[in-house]
Amino acid sequence: MDLPVSDTGPVKEGGSLLSCNQFDIELVHQIAKLLLPGLATACVDNTTGLFKGPASVAVEMRKEMVDYLTQRSETYLAESAVRGDGNLDPMEETSKDPTEIISNFINDFTNSKRNMFSRVSGWLMSESREDKIDDFVQEMDKNGFWLMDRRKAIAETLLRNLDFRNMFHCPIKFDTAQQLAEHRSQCCFRPVNCTNVGCKATFSAIHTEKHDSVCPFKVLPCEQNCPENIVRREMDRHCVTVCPMKLVNCPFYQVGCQSAIPQCTLEQHCSEFIHSHLLYVLQMVHKQEISVEEVKQRVQLLEKSQSLSEFSETLDVRSLTLALKEQEAKIKKLESELSKSQSAIKGEEAKMKKLESQLSKVRQSTSPA
Repeated sequence: MDLPVSDTGPVKEGGSLLSCNQFDIELVHQIAKLLLPGLATACVDNTTGLFKGPASVAVEMRKEMVDYLTQRSETYLAESAVRGDGNLDPMEETSKDPTEIISNFINDFTNSKRNMFSRVSGWLMSESREDKIDDFVQEMDKNGFWLMDRRKAIAETLLRNLDFRNMFHCPIKFDTAQQLAEHRSQCCFRPVNCTNVGCKATFSAIHTEKHDSVCPFKVLPCEQNCPENIVRREMDRHCVTVCPMKLVNCPFYQVGCQSAIPQCTLEQHCSEFIHSHLLYVLQMVHKQEISVEEVKQRVQLLEKSQSLSEFSETLDVRSLTLALKEQEAKIKKLESELSKSQSAIKGEEAKMKKLESQLSKVRQSTSPA
């Protein structure tokens, strides 16, 4: 059976034509979204096992549902008082989330519409039931059976009935249209648009700060204190990818340096901690070949060399290892040449001593008795 496209209008309401009656937009939208799935559930459970589909009862069920919700919302405060133990202030019940209260109303209504087959079978727990409800919601939405604007009008009425504390709508009334117009332009429940570039959200003015605190299009200073301003929805990506202040492990982490540093200070860190980095790399290169004391001596020798500035510019283990090996090779060559020179000097010194000895003997032999 095809769904009719005709819609039910808003619940009738009394009151002055000069009432403000502006509502919490987000809350009204949340309540309105509950109505269509609630109706679909009632229609599906009411026709389970029968030779007719949920569309055949949709029109009548919608009217019953609206009447039921209206009556429950109007009598909610009195019901709360009856359920109380005498010490409970019924007004405290109105501090609950209206969305939760109306959701409970809808559940009560749908439970009352289950036919005998759905009550005694495992149908209520089956996946096919949920699929059928979802399909019927989509069918009603596609056919415009219960338009969102109409559901919002119903939601406003239900919310007004529950909102005894006037926390979610404005109840103020005015004597003249001019007074009403002036108030509505300043009312805390007036609809406003987000001013952040790219955001199309509309909300009640009372929630401006709340929205601004989570708006994905809000431009904010970088959370890691880099100079850039970033759109909130891009902040996480910025902080873990291109931010110069993102924390990275020292490039010598794998050989022993456990420092985590801002990426932009990497060169400064490598320059300041060249001594410890040299120790780590030398220990890795020579492993058990030399003692720790010998490693420290080599580091001191390398620090005195003219290549220390080159070492401080290396930003990874491989580069520093190659630079160290090259410098050590130079030092070994110099040590070898120095050793040869020292050997040669010792040889010459020995020759000189021998010549001096021979000369001394010659002088002794030629001196007068």
